[in-house]
Amino acid sequence: MTNKAIPFGSDLLFEVYVNQTNFRGLSVGYELNEFRYEALTDLIFDALPDFALTYKEKITFGVANCRQKMRRAAKLIYQSDKYKKRGEFGEILLHAVMRDYFGSIPAISKMYYKDGSNETVKGFDAVHIVPVHDDLELWLGEVKFYNSISNAIRDVVKELNAHTNKDYLRDEFLFISNKIDDSWPFAQKLKDLIDEKTTLDKVFSRLRIPVLLTYDSQIVRRYRQACNNYKKDLIDEIHKHHDTFRKNNLPKNIEIVLILIPLEEKAKLVDKLHKKLKVWQEI
Repeated sequence: MTNKAIPFGSDLLFEVYVNQTNFRGLSVGYELNEFRYEALTDLIFDALPDFALTYKEKITFGVANCRQKMRRAAKLIYQSDKYKKRGEFGEILLHAVMRDYFGSIPAISKMYYKDGSNETVKGFDAVHIVPVHDDLELWLGEVKFYNSISNAIRDVVKELNAHTNKDYLRDEFLFISNKIDDSWPFAQKLKDLIDEKTTLDKVFSRLRIPVLLTYDSQIVRRYRQACNNYKKDLIDEIHKHHDTFRKNNLPKNIEIVLILIPLEEKAKLVDKLHKKLKVWQEI
């Protein structure tokens, strides 16, 4: 970890089954013989305001306006009953993991720039930075909040190759630069790094792409407790999916950090998240 601060306490929720430089395998495990849906839901909602609100909205967050801002954050996610295949909750989960495990700081809130309440925002799923001495690393996240690991790998590999294309990156950097709040402490350093005059060679040396994939796990479904056999079988499963991911044609000269989070049943988790979102939208 690059930062001792743990904003959302993910380290208390997740067990880390694989901890390598560019590969993490995380699981919430069980409580009283049940998969920990509620705990994972709570983590995502703990991170929701930090994910959805702008820098100015967050620094003015206080006792007098917290209810209003929490409701606003919830409404920015979506306001639709067609939620089964939406990916925003996966983006919030990626946000929390990046903040807690890699010490990142969000640069912009892409939710704020939706054209409509139920529109999706194109481009990278997270735009964060990590301060390193007097410089910055740029962390551009991708997430596939899926139930199928094979589909998640297939789709994210396509996006990784498309999103690291020179023209695409230049367009994305222009979008990001236009949305950076000038009062944010790292505004000018990030604008300089992604300026069109800065060579992409310099950007790539400071670029990290965390890729978070969820999936319905046969191992998680098979067990009810995090016993030794569960741990062994889950580690084997996670490594197998990591090997499959790395065998694909991935972008060259860019550091990709794979984060795998196996679930019992993604659809059940999404139903719980949707119900809680509706409550937050009415607080």
